[in-house]
Amino acid sequence: MSKWAFEARLLRWLTFLWLFVGLVILFSASYPVGDSDYGDGLYYVKRQFISILLGLVGFNIIVHCPLRYVLRISHWFVLLLLGLIFITLIPGLGTNTNGSTRWLSFGGLPIQPSELIKPFLVLQSARVFGQWNRLRWGARLTWLLIFALVLGGILLQPNLSTTALCGITLWLMALAAGLGYTPLTATALSGVLLAFISISIKDYQRRRVMSFRNPWADPMGDGYQLIQSLLAVGSGGIWGAGFGLSQQKLFYLPIQYTDFIFAVFAEEFGFVGSLLLLLLLISYATLALTVAIKTQNPVHRLVAIGAMIFMVGQSLLNIGVATGALPTTGLPLPLVSYGGNSMIASLLVAALLIRAARESTEAEIVPLERQQYRK
Repeated sequence: MSKWAFEARLLRWLTFLWLFVGLVILFSASYPVGDSDYGDGLYYVKRQFISILLGLVGFNIIVHCPLRYVLRISHWFVLLLLGLIFITLIPGLGTNTNGSTRWLSFGGLPIQPSELIKPFLVLQSARVFGQWNRLRWGARLTWLLIFALVLGGILLQPNLSTTALCGITLWLMALAAGLGYTPLTATALSGVLLAFISISIKDYQRRRVMSFRNPWADPMGDGYQLIQSLLAVGSGGIWGAGFGLSQQKLFYLPIQYTDFIFAVFAEEFGFVGSLLLLLLLISYATLALTVAIKTQNPVHRLVAIGAMIFMVGQSLLNIGVATGALPTTGLPLPLVSYGGNSMIASLLVAALLIRAARESTEAEIVPLERQQYRK
């Protein structure tokens, strides 16, 4: 590690600090539910720890492997996970939970392709947009179509929040790569229109948006989650109720160990604790932008930007939902919320950022194999 760039070392320790804080928060948020449902308050923490160990295997491989090697195989993972996303839509194969078919079960092991595709989406979009001017139109259109299929498949599950996050990430990476403003504006307008259509035809999505505007209009129905979350956040005050002393997690706040885990944290650690967590996110984003600015390789620059958006952007979206600033979505808080697929994907994305920081002074460009796209 002594030969690592300063940003890489700091990002590595911030990632581990973030991971440790997440495990502590999960312990508090999930203990009552685990004890009630399984007779083991540590049930969710134990399972999360297994996911962390698996994620750290991939984490260590990536931080010690040159990005050019990872980039060369990223397209195969995108195509594989794209296929799995569409397999979830086949009746009888996808596991339906709360009206969405986002999971596949392999020997009892739940796989969520829409989460696992995130690090490889960062890699492949960086590879495509970072070399945009060097690609033939056939290669460009091929990958734009594949990216559109990824977003469309996730939207059909249905999973509007993850679709929006992936779409925004791709769009911002394309913007950072210097693609033309006209196609980017057209793409942005198309995305907004698609989201509007999805909300219009799916009743539960429309109810979420309406309840976000005024949750007290239906306090025992669609507005219940947000009201309980706001009560938790507000109850924290300046210094918080104290670790483990949240009242809202005691079966008032739904899914308190996943989507609304920040509300439990805010209740127990208050405004000061929330501010420190935001400071961690700001530090992470600042380091990521520093890496993106310093690197001479346009592909690596986009890897750093994409990783930052998934880690920090998704965190801010989750916090925005818990505090009522954004409509309720199903996005987990990276490295904090319970979920094996989310944890593994987050660790892989963080590893990409750290690896990009390690190579921030290199300037090698990894070409796409054009022969793959000959007509």
